[in-house]
Amino acid sequence: MHWEKIDEKIKLLMFEARKMALESFDTKLNIKTKSNRNDLVTNMDKTIEKFYIDNIKENFPNAKIMGEESEKDQLKNSKDLFFVIDPIDGTMNFVKEKNHFASMIAVYDHQKPILGYIMDMCNGKLYWGGPNIGVFENYKKLEAPRNSKLEDGLLGMGLPMILNDEFNMKEIAKQTSGIRMYGSAGIEFIHVLKGETIGYVSKLHAWDYAAGKILAETLNLTVDAIDGSDINVLSSKIVLVATKSAQAQINQLIHA
Repeated sequence: MHWEKIDEKIKLLMFEARKMALESFDTKLNIKTKSNRNDLVTNMDKTIEKFYIDNIKENFPNAKIMGEESEKDQLKNSKDLFFVIDPIDGTMNFVKEKNHFASMIAVYDHQKPILGYIMDMCNGKLYWGGPNIGVFENYKKLEAPRNSKLEDGLLGMGLPMILNDEFNMKEIAKQTSGIRMYGSAGIEFIHVLKGETIGYVSKLHAWDYAAGKILAETLNLTVDAIDGSDINVLSSKIVLVATKSAQAQINQLIHA
């Protein structure tokens, strides 16, 4: 199937999902916890995911789907299109701040990455593209970020990473120009794509990183599990997206 048909449909869905999320600010959310008190899910997470899935199945009936809140098809079983969906990434921000949250969709064809989408919900900016077309912020094509070193940039990091000093993260943090924590993998990926940070490291699930990985690698950034293991199986890993220079330095500090 030609990528333009998929692209047209996904963009329409994501801007409609943005409208749904923003309109929900004026309603009372149904909020529940999942793995712990800070792992939230709302009725809007489920509503938007169902909206995505229903429309994908209607337009691409042979597609397989992995969603954060519901369907869990596996990429290895896909012989056609495969979609990875994160309806609201940064649910805590969505609930507490009504800001700094994203929605993400990754598209694979015959198990190969073709398109990634990250919608900055509050700012209405869609970051999209893939290996055959480049990466765009709405209609503006993005250039690959500078290959900056660790000491020359800001590093996004999940809070537990530095609190628990996992993988020598406190020393890594000292080597940077500063640490940033945005509370949303999608927003973190956007900052790296635009060259505003030189990297981001956190424990992520498939739906947290699938879209960002497609976009980041298209812009010549590295996206790997921090222990060097494979993340193409779409599993939960501590993931590092970074410039190649920063990645090399971080790997050295991890094994110091």
